[in-house]
Amino acid sequence: MSAPAKIEPVETIARARAGDADAWGQLYKEYAPAIFRFCRRALPTREDAEDATMEIFADLQRKLGQYDVTRSFTAWLYRVSANHCWDLLRRRKVRQGKETEDVETLPLEHPDPNQLDRLIEQRTSQEVRRALDKLGARARMALVLRYYSDMSYDEIADALGVRRAFVGVVLLRARHELRQVLGESSALAAGGTL
Repeated sequence: MSAPAKIEPVETIARARAGDADAWGQLYKEYAPAIFRFCRRALPTREDAEDATMEIFADLQRKLGQYDVTRSFTAWLYRVSANHCWDLLRRRKVRQGKETEDVETLPLEHPDPNQLDRLIEQRTSQEVRRALDKLGARARMALVLRYYSDMSYDEIADALGVRRAFVGVVLLRARHELRQVLGESSALAAGGTL
């Protein structure tokens, strides 16, 4: 699912840092569509994603001086975006009570990833988005960060504010929840009962 390697816009970043509005415009034009898609998957509504994209780029303009040019700009941009979306969800208290359950109550059977992949492949992006919207905020963010932004467990832990050791459990639970939601929508579409 990871995107092809992109050449880092080092020169454009340097010009944008120096106050060049055209360079900033280039960065926005190049990266805003991908960040909007990321936000759309992470947040409940299109309007939320549009607002978040604008807010993220406004923040980036101020934070561009903090960017370490020895690291991937794309990874940094997604990390800033993930933190923004997660903070937004936390502020709105969208997280559901089930997200605060004790870890011991989580199902630890490992789902068959091929089954989940098959369910997702059989769905339109709109159906997958609707299924993601039914998940709790932490589960949704974990899946988006891992599978749509290709972030490492360390990056996900940082973005979600959890210990790295807990990321695997969060992802396992999120995949399980997503499979259940997609399976339920399959049963409904086929006229079955739940």
